[in-house]
Amino acid sequence: MKKLLIVGGVAGGASTAARARRLNEDAEIIMFERGEFVSFANCGLPYHISGEIENRSALVLQTPQSFKARFNVDVRVQHQVIAIDKRNQQVSVKNLQTDEIYHESYDALLLSPGAAPVVPPIPGLQNPLTFSLRNIPDMDRIMAQISTQKPKHATVVGGGFIGLEMVEALRHIGISVSLVELSNQVMAPVDLEMANMLHQTLLAHQVDLKLNVGLQAVEQVEAGLELHLSNGETLATEMLITAIGVKPEVQLAAEAGLAIGELGGIAVDEQMRTSDPAIFAVGDAIESIDFMTGENVLVPLAGPANRQGRIAANNIFGANESYKRTQGTAICRVFDLAVASTGLSEKRLKNMALDYDKIYVHGASHAGYFPGAHPVSLKLLFAREDGKILGAQAVGKDGIDKRIDVLAVALRAGMTVHDLQDLELTYAPPFGSAKDVLNQAGFVAANYLKGDTVLCHSEEVANPSVDQVLLDVRNPGELEKVGSISGAINIPVDQLRERLAELPKDKQILIFCQVGLRGNVAYRMLHNHGFDAKNLTGGYKTYQLVQAQF
Repeated sequence: MKKLLIVGGVAGGASTAARARRLNEDAEIIMFERGEFVSFANCGLPYHISGEIENRSALVLQTPQSFKARFNVDVRVQHQVIAIDKRNQQVSVKNLQTDEIYHESYDALLLSPGAAPVVPPIPGLQNPLTFSLRNIPDMDRIMAQISTQKPKHATVVGGGFIGLEMVEALRHIGISVSLVELSNQVMAPVDLEMANMLHQTLLAHQVDLKLNVGLQAVEQVEAGLELHLSNGETLATEMLITAIGVKPEVQLAAEAGLAIGELGGIAVDEQMRTSDPAIFAVGDAIESIDFMTGENVLVPLAGPANRQGRIAANNIFGANESYKRTQGTAICRVFDLAVASTGLSEKRLKNMALDYDKIYVHGASHAGYFPGAHPVSLKLLFAREDGKILGAQAVGKDGIDKRIDVLAVALRAGMTVHDLQDLELTYAPPFGSAKDVLNQAGFVAANYLKGDTVLCHSEEVANPSVDQVLLDVRNPGELEKVGSISGAINIPVDQLRERLAELPKDKQILIFCQVGLRGNVAYRMLHNHGFDAKNLTGGYKTYQLVQAQF
């Protein structure tokens, strides 16, 4: 291999170029980027808008000059590859500064064109007060608008990663924000009850949250914009950020006759080859394989793009390595909360009609007696037959990343909930607990699968049958403070043994406490005394999250 051309100079393209040079000192490597910047941290853009990343230069990880000096890669910014001639193995390139068009031959071609923001056909959306955020020039335009026009109110459409990060950034600099989301929740990768914690914190930070609402039309007026919403409202705003999602950039590949997958991304094999053996593709533009299901998926994340670029470079230079599929492990900060997930959500498991179950654990980020411990709410999804971990979601102020990272490794290793009981994780009071949240999740799920406990879920507790009785085993003061479920009998767990006669033996007892721990103690007590009982997984805290309406 003598000559490698790379189309796209951000995550996937830049990692391919760097790895290629480390593998081969003699190859000619040219990287084309139609924008002004290569190897920039697009995930950091909202945090420069908020001022948390002070220096704009910190977002630029490499320049054409530094790439040349370190890797001897010819980086050509503002050069757009406009056509691929597969038969003659050459591309047509347009210099966007001079409009000159020229040709470059290749022995191997790597496509990493990324993804573009979705622009829905909404009347009036094309106006000077509407912005998207995908690259540094987008960021510069947003910051210039804020600096010169000083808007007091902005609206973000879309409650995914970019939308939530932009809501936080705008609130951080004192701008009032409305968030418009067509779905019934923000952060689609997690399930509704976990997203409800995000809804609570958005409202707590004075975000005007509008769920189940779509943007139907935009009208530019003297004071800014009037947004016409699907619920009949008209929302006045001075600035609009669209963060509805992204779609793969496939025009170049499609026009060259490369295969496009059913989801609209470039089709590649496990070696990152396209339908043409001399052309590889990586990153947001491709369809990858879901680690759990084997289905094709679009996963616009930087981590997979970087790993794919490395594997593509290895294979271009003679290896035969396979990309080991994508789990979709991700995390996002929403004000003082972090939300993270890995593997399959309950929504996807239901759609796939898989046999699964779930448990909830509400623990602490580190030892509760050490100052600064924060709640960690964890949802664990697993196969009912053998306990194999299928997915996990967590929300909290601290320690969310390490719990989901551990579970992402466990999921990739094919571990079960039984294995979680035996995880030996670091412990000192400032960092963790002797029984970590993950160990606790393993105990709860394994006890359930072994039959040591019988669990119920919030849906059953919310609608008990005539043959069921609700038992709240918390202390009366807790009920006064946070409430209870209508019709529940209250017997504190520490009094339960002496008050068993107050419970009917001809009915099933649905037990709940605040987070499930005391409920398990009560379950074992009732079970050992011959009662038919179930314990609510995650307790009243989970019940509140499931029942919350926004």
